[in-house]
Amino acid sequence: MRKFIISVLGICMAALTGSAANPMSTDYSMYECEGSLTPYPMDINPAVFPDSLTPVYINHVGRHGARYPASASNCLKLRAALQKADSLGTITAVGRQLMALNNRIIELSNNQWGALDSLGMAEQRAIATRMFYNFGEVFGNGATVSALSSYSPRSMMSMFSFVHQLDRMDNRIQFVTNTGRSNSYLMRPFDTDADYKEFRAEELWLPPYKEYFDQTCPTAPIRRALGERYPFDNEDAERDLALTEYYVVAGCRAMSVDPAASRFFNKEEYNALWSCFNLRQYLQRTATTVSSVPADIASQLVQDLISTTEGFINGTNPAVANLRFGHAETLMPLLSLMRLRGCYYMTNYFDTVGLHWRDFEVVPMAANLQMILFKSATGRYYVRVDVNEKPMPLQPNSNAIYTPWGEARDYLTRILPIYAQ
Repeated sequence: MRKFIISVLGICMAALTGSAANPMSTDYSMYECEGSLTPYPMDINPAVFPDSLTPVYINHVGRHGARYPASASNCLKLRAALQKADSLGTITAVGRQLMALNNRIIELSNNQWGALDSLGMAEQRAIATRMFYNFGEVFGNGATVSALSSYSPRSMMSMFSFVHQLDRMDNRIQFVTNTGRSNSYLMRPFDTDADYKEFRAEELWLPPYKEYFDQTCPTAPIRRALGERYPFDNEDAERDLALTEYYVVAGCRAMSVDPAASRFFNKEEYNALWSCFNLRQYLQRTATTVSSVPADIASQLVQDLISTTEGFINGTNPAVANLRFGHAETLMPLLSLMRLRGCYYMTNYFDTVGLHWRDFEVVPMAANLQMILFKSATGRYYVRVDVNEKPMPLQPNSNAIYTPWGEARDYLTRILPIYAQ
């Protein structure tokens, strides 16, 4: 009996030691671990606000909706490895399931790589519908709505899906739409900003990422598919292909395909692979202790939010809503520069990032920032900030959901880099 008790204690201690050995590991659901490839959440509550305030104007910055894979590169890379394993006779039953899924993705995406799919269109229509019902006072009396998008077809189609739905809700609304490369300074500053191009060229983000990636990325999933005897060139190639497998599988539901991911990954592996992908986006697209440049590229967009709101108040902006449609890479810098909760995290311990900055909360498909301007009975203006249609404080050290516009304008001006003020 004594030996039995000692054995049980030993097992318990081992379990506790295992947990303590990796205190920064995450335990998110398989759904959450799809990260920024996750479709937009469906559990959105109706907006509520005090009776003393009337919504009068909306600023909206949105990511395109759910889409087909952005390019064929990852699918083709995975297919080449699976075909090689098949020809060498190392492929497993799991590998054949993965091959069938990958081939299906390629077939469905043919001539549609990166295109908005029906789910993405539905996401934009749903957001537009809620905006109209939540803040209907904004859109009365033949109001004008201004909308712009990046030149990306999926962003353009997101814009058209959104405004088309608003038109269905009230065809008296006047729409002014604009799309093309002329909007890149707002919607694609990652393509145009010289400092950001230099940041990417110098690869300042790479050393902390690679250290974490080499320690964390599990290769068991790709080994289960390709077989233990599959000849990888080196460990880096093995880890890289493991992340490719993750990306292909994680992106399936955005094109309305259920990947049954548990066939290929257990929960711990999916969390580990997600955390690598999440860290890379955090380091490349937000303000960090490595560099503020990834967030600073959103400066012109913040200035545009300020000037369009000011223009509505003083009568120089005729639109009651300014809508903008871009990318995850548009929103991540913006939300980080604004230092909104859950969207901005500073640390020198990069293994903690997954606990505090989660791409599936920040930039799921169709992610959006809405700044709603309200007017009180006394004529004062207040602004509320919603991220993915959930209100949150504008200022880091405040819990106030409604901020006087003058105070909000001053805060948004202060967060700009000195050269942009």
